[in-house]
Amino acid sequence: MRGGAQSQLMLGADGKLWVVKFQNNPQHLRVLANELIATRLAAAVGLTVPQSDVVEVTEWLVANTFDMQVEGRGGRERYSAGLQFGSQFVGGLMPGQVVDYLPEQQLDEVRNLAEFAGMLCIDKWAGNCNGRQAVFERRPRERKYRATFIDQGFCFNAGEWTFPDSPLRGIYARNKVYARVTGWESFEPWLSRVESMEAGVLWEIAEAVPPEWYGGDTAVIERLMEQMLGRRSRVRELIASFRDSEREPFPMWDTGGKIVVPRQFAEMSAASKFVM
Repeated sequence: MRGGAQSQLMLGADGKLWVVKFQNNPQHLRVLANELIATRLAAAVGLTVPQSDVVEVTEWLVANTFDMQVEGRGGRERYSAGLQFGSQFVGGLMPGQVVDYLPEQQLDEVRNLAEFAGMLCIDKWAGNCNGRQAVFERRPRERKYRATFIDQGFCFNAGEWTFPDSPLRGIYARNKVYARVTGWESFEPWLSRVESMEAGVLWEIAEAVPPEWYGGDTAVIERLMEQMLGRRSRVRELIASFRDSEREPFPMWDTGGKIVVPRQFAEMSAASKFVM
């Protein structure tokens, strides 16, 4: 698969296609944990993300598959066997159309375009230091696409597990997906679900992460989850920083519901006030 993690598209024992990121990927070991945590947080608030899981790749499969090699700084090496991160391939084995890019005018054909505002809540909360990635699926006999949000590996600042917040981090490349945002109501219900998410949900997600994905030190992942709990109240502030940036992503903010009167009619109305 394309991308810095050099993922592999693999057929699972369950008969489904999985995009698999390996422990010895070129980015960082912790991107596996990031993927599982952030994807499941997004799913918990009702956003469209692939099903994610821990995938076991055996020593035999690695040893007997020629293409199971990763290009690193020290040259090519075999992928490591063991527990890896897997996300179901969007579209699966069914015929249809899945693309990672749509022309500007076709973004209006995305049935869940409003979810880009919801995913912004997750990206700001989790400190995604990469641009927001999505793929667009259109099934047979359907006219509109559905966006699925993928590639959460650089949440929590990739392998650093820090939050160097910046207005333009974790956002989609084109403003078109945010054009319908008119105010805080456009981020609902996802924003409220982030702000009110119970601690137990985060701890349950953290417990699903294999310890070998973060070096086995449980205190490290506990600290990350505690930071996430504290950041729930900062999501609005972080979105507002993006709103007020030079990017000007929300041209309709606070204009929803207002009637725009053409100037000539406004002038006629004003003049009529002086008619006796």
